[in-house]
Amino acid sequence: MDNHEAISENDLEACQKLAALEAGRLLFASSCDFFFAAQKLEQLPAAGRPEVAFAGRSNVGKSSLINALTGQHSLARASHQPGRTRQLNFFNLGNRLNLVDMPGYGYAEASKSVKEDWQGMMFDYLRGRVTLARVILLMDSRIEFKASDFAVMELLDRAAVTYQLVLTKIDAVKPAALDRKTAEAEELVKKHGAAFPTILATSSGTGRGLSELRAELVGLAAATS
Repeated sequence: MDNHEAISENDLEACQKLAALEAGRLLFASSCDFFFAAQKLEQLPAAGRPEVAFAGRSNVGKSSLINALTGQHSLARASHQPGRTRQLNFFNLGNRLNLVDMPGYGYAEASKSVKEDWQGMMFDYLRGRVTLARVILLMDSRIEFKASDFAVMELLDRAAVTYQLVLTKIDAVKPAALDRKTAEAEELVKKHGAAFPTILATSSGTGRGLSELRAELVGLAAATS
């Protein structure tokens, strides 16, 4: 390969990245509205648009991230009592993608029945939902990964659903510490067959990493008609 070919490939890659960023921006600039909530598997809406589900421990910043991605302040609402929300909330993004807000897990004071949701209804949803394109598994960049995180990753492996680790709250982490946390996450996903290899780092407060996440998700959305 000569230098001209190398430069051309680099230019092509850069153009593709810019195109994906713009496509992601346009998709998430579309209207996004709540349209369904399900507390039982038989209550799920009919399968249609591709779905991306957001999962994470209680207080990981899941609602804040969904709101920041869509540019809406109160689209997804966090419960005032962590571990209390037990339903799947569905949002229609531009008639091309469903965003699914899953219950938080790992809250120490949550009742046994709430914890069992992730072994019951949540697992059944993950395993059986034909339109589920990916799970975005959020992890707080400020703290160590927990046993509950590892347990959910194993559950996702068993459900054979692709999931991607996304670090949250990176505005509160120094660059060196974030580099270490990202490297730790990269090593972690190598041990899990269903894990997507690319780690993304985000801040709902400053907007860092949101464009890259939007660009990642637009590739999973239904094509425009």
